[in-house]
Amino acid sequence: MQGKKLFVLVAAGLMVIGCGRERSNVTGWEYNNPRNGGFQKVPYFDQETGPGLILVEGGTFTMGRAEQDVTYEWNNIPRRVTVSSFYIDQFEVTNFNWLEYLYWVKRTYEEFPMIYHNALPDTNCWRNPLAFNEPYVEYYLRHPAYQNYPVVGVSWNQANEFCKWRTDRVNEFILIREGVLTMNPDQAGEPFTTDAYLANQYHPQPQEEKEQQLVDLDPMQGWSGKRKDLGTRIVRMEDGILLPSYRLPTEAEWEFAYYGLVGAMTNPSDPGVIENRRTYPWTGHWVRADNAEFQGDIRANFVRGRGDYMGVAGALNDAADVTAPVDSYWPNDYGLYHMAGNVSEWVMDTYRPLSHEDFDEFRPFRGNVFKTKVLGNDGVIDEKTTQVLYDVYGIKEYLHEYERKRYQRISARDHMADTTNVTDQKLGMAMNVKSRNDINYYNAPPEQVYLTKNKKKDSIELLLIYELNRVVDQAIEAANNQWYMQASEIIQTNIFDGLFDGVDPRFDIQDELGNVYPLEIISELRTGMSQFIVNTPGKLKWRKVTAEENIGRRNYQNSDYRDYNDGDFESSVYYGGTTESSVERHDERKNKINEGARDESLVMYQNDHEQYDLNGQEINSNAQTAWPTTLVSDDSKVYKGGSWRDRAYWIVGSNRRFLDADQSMSTIGFRCAMDRLGSPKGLGRYR
Repeated sequence: MQGKKLFVLVAAGLMVIGCGRERSNVTGWEYNNPRNGGFQKVPYFDQETGPGLILVEGGTFTMGRAEQDVTYEWNNIPRRVTVSSFYIDQFEVTNFNWLEYLYWVKRTYEEFPMIYHNALPDTNCWRNPLAFNEPYVEYYLRHPAYQNYPVVGVSWNQANEFCKWRTDRVNEFILIREGVLTMNPDQAGEPFTTDAYLANQYHPQPQEEKEQQLVDLDPMQGWSGKRKDLGTRIVRMEDGILLPSYRLPTEAEWEFAYYGLVGAMTNPSDPGVIENRRTYPWTGHWVRADNAEFQGDIRANFVRGRGDYMGVAGALNDAADVTAPVDSYWPNDYGLYHMAGNVSEWVMDTYRPLSHEDFDEFRPFRGNVFKTKVLGNDGVIDEKTTQVLYDVYGIKEYLHEYERKRYQRISARDHMADTTNVTDQKLGMAMNVKSRNDINYYNAPPEQVYLTKNKKKDSIELLLIYELNRVVDQAIEAANNQWYMQASEIIQTNIFDGLFDGVDPRFDIQDELGNVYPLEIISELRTGMSQFIVNTPGKLKWRKVTAEENIGRRNYQNSDYRDYNDGDFESSVYYGGTTESSVERHDERKNKINEGARDESLVMYQNDHEQYDLNGQEINSNAQTAWPTTLVSDDSKVYKGGSWRDRAYWIVGSNRRFLDADQSMSTIGFRCAMDRLGSPKGLGRYR
């Protein structure tokens, strides 16, 4: 990265105090003059290009199907859209990039090992019942032979957390480079985050004030008329020093970058015409190079045919049995590598089969969940998080799911957690989990230890489950009172630092010789419950916007628009109607949703089992109609492009597939993107 030193810029602004100054063209007042208020204007040339990024100049293109729809899903009808200029990674995120991330998380959150565990890729994604892939399970992530290969086994949620981490590390580096911050490798308990810094809530120790503060021209900050007495301030967004956030690209951005259409405008006399609509990131409908030097060479890493993953020994066609190094093969006309093949890539969009019908022509995207910073009663941004925050309701449902799956393998008799409160939806959770876990379906045999005990349920395990449910119920009671920090503290103190940490002697298993044996389910439950972390120390608190605070707003009112016009109540068969029966059906379902008795997300896409409502009342006596009818949900995220395990059909840029946000595969990786601010052409050019 290259950038002018910040203090040179600030000094240039201060020099104007003693000579001719620029004036406002609307008020006539001088800028950068403490004597008239000190409103500051800093020199700005252009947005700095972040590490690893390439500028993609935006424009209009035809998004959607570019190949025969052999699956007949009709989920990607072509449509004309416009994409703004943006930045995108030249390469896919590598194993080594992820190891750097893991190293930082482990050092920073040493007191919260569950955060580190959440960041670990699922290396077991390589396993296959009929293949020997254990070497990849053991070595692919960490062995240096694979350090320049794309990271896989990363969920959509994990990829987004990586983007947030990368944003903070890059902006921290910029502030250190410009002399604003000093190097602080020990950030345990208070890591640097961009949002917290801009809210003036990042105060590392030890603090050298002169190095961490800029000159503030506001005379209200203690100015006595002398330059040396001017106040100080932190870097602000208005200074243009900090970069926008790294994020996943939208589906439209990824597809636009994939084709590299700047290379398809080959007529110099009419440069605005795209002469060939591309199928792949290169011109032509073939997958082998056609120029004389590389004629016949495979252009991407994919499966050529049945059982052919890399070609014949002595003449390997793509020289990659699984993934390949991220800088192999040829880049497209934007200089981006592996847009076709190697690994499929996560994008930011929520999947809907009718996305082509409900879209905006400018920067199309489905998946908006509008949030705002949490404010205190004084209207000031609330203090940043100093603890791990959990989704206690999700933990409760997970416990029910875990119990049913584990104990129905041991005994066909019903096993149901002790539920004492039917008003907070715990009974509804338990009943639905109970009804969807059938012993005939989960038929894996129990471990030998249970067979030797005549299939009796382990009393220590049952006691632990009981204690966990008791603690989680306490946390839910606190959460129902909106005491979310206390609820999370109950989980952290009593479960992760208590029951799981050997505090309770009832769960210490020792033999007569004093050997201590781990309780198997503790490690399983710790891993499962760690998935419900929603915020970590050092970050600001955010909440979803509400309709009440958006009264009178016309562009949006609610927070969650992932199912907008395709999955929400208004797009379901229950909405509206002219007959008496249809109006009655509308009112009944809407009232049940408003009362918290029915799940609104299931009104159109029934992606979860629903035999009982959230109060535990049976609503589907026919068990077959209670089962899911689709995999599409608000957590279904799009991934694009083909992988090392796909046929050539899937490396076409327009094809799209989806997977739940918390799931991962050995064929899916990702790359980051960033917004381009200002001129779409770069270098300050507007034409």
